[in-house]
Amino acid sequence: MLLPLLANSAVAFTYSSGRLTSAVMRSSTASTEEASAEAEGEPPKPVYPTVNGWTADPDKFCAGLPGVTAPLGNFDPLGFTKDLPVQEIKRFREAEVTHGRVAMLATLGYLVAENFHPFFNGVIYGPANSHLGQVQKEAPFFFAFLASGIAIAELGRSLYGWENPLEAIRKNRGMAQEGEFEGKTWLTKLNDDYYPGDIGFDPLGLKPSNPQEFAEMQTKELNNGRLAMFAAMGMIVQELVTGSTLF
Repeated sequence: MLLPLLANSAVAFTYSSGRLTSAVMRSSTASTEEASAEAEGEPPKPVYPTVNGWTADPDKFCAGLPGVTAPLGNFDPLGFTKDLPVQEIKRFREAEVTHGRVAMLATLGYLVAENFHPFFNGVIYGPANSHLGQVQKEAPFFFAFLASGIAIAELGRSLYGWENPLEAIRKNRGMAQEGEFEGKTWLTKLNDDYYPGDIGFDPLGLKPSNPQEFAEMQTKELNNGRLAMFAAMGMIVQELVTGSTLF
């Protein structure tokens, strides 16, 4: 009586070809590992989603995110990322990518705007450090429009990539109780399936679909952004010290 039941149960979990899918095999393996860990008194390891070909690995440098470049390698001499949970590493990378993009735009603005400024009838001139203040004085309505545009863009970014603050507090408290998370930003948390910097804005379709190509492009963007941050700081300080244009 038992043999036909066992046979029917086995057939119900197979394809007509008799082959198990790799997904089922992985699920079975993961379940076995979790059961073994629970039996040994160890908490089960968290399962992270795969986004843009990246699956967070707490045991790797920066949780396995791209950006490591020779000859510096795993460059973190001050240990900012040491012993951080994955969500904090993601937050740091989000900040790095965002500041790098702003710095690239700022560097381009310094190089172009001081020599080419046809807007506002050419009344905006001199060191680029003073341009925004001049715009606020000469065209207050445009300045308000610019500030509103930046605010809307930041609001859209926060709604796309970040948890609701109340939900973030609940999840952060839960992770702290599990011993995984030491409170640093209790009111904020990136979505689990959000890739740092990927806000869905790609009007030219430049984002690669291949995970390896995406990682390479991400590394290039990070390196250019890092260089631009140093360049922007240098130009800002130089104009503050000299009080004159760069060229």
